[in-house]
Amino acid sequence: MMSFEMNDRKKIGLGLTGFGVFFTFLGVVLLFDKGLLAMGNILFLSGLALTIGLKSTLQFFMKPQNYKGTISFGVGFFFVLIGWPILGMILESYGFLVLFSGFWPTLAVFVQRIPVLGWILQQPFFRSLIDRYRGKRVPV
Repeated sequence: MMSFEMNDRKKIGLGLTGFGVFFTFLGVVLLFDKGLLAMGNILFLSGLALTIGLKSTLQFFMKPQNYKGTISFGVGFFFVLIGWPILGMILESYGFLVLFSGFWPTLAVFVQRIPVLGWILQQPFFRSLIDRYRGKRVPV
């Protein structure tokens, strides 16, 4: 059973993950700066390992259904390190989407509870998109 208490290790892990996302975003905005992208990847992965634990992280990446995403993310990371940041980020983005596609419905529910953004997502157009993505039948 996973505990949801926030100890110092998890707090540091969330901080590292946040900085990883920030550095990756900054690397993309600054025309695919390979140093910032590599730093973002390293911080993201180390933050993930600290947040959920090293064993859980390895188990997540080594699941047979996640092999395609893991390989794509790893090859993309390698391309960023050797100096091909655009190709690397394309591969990493694909791997990220494949790896974390199971979390999108949970994220959608979380975002719908944010005050202003949640109200926007409750509008009929967005609501039908969210319901269709979740696999619910949308009345016509």
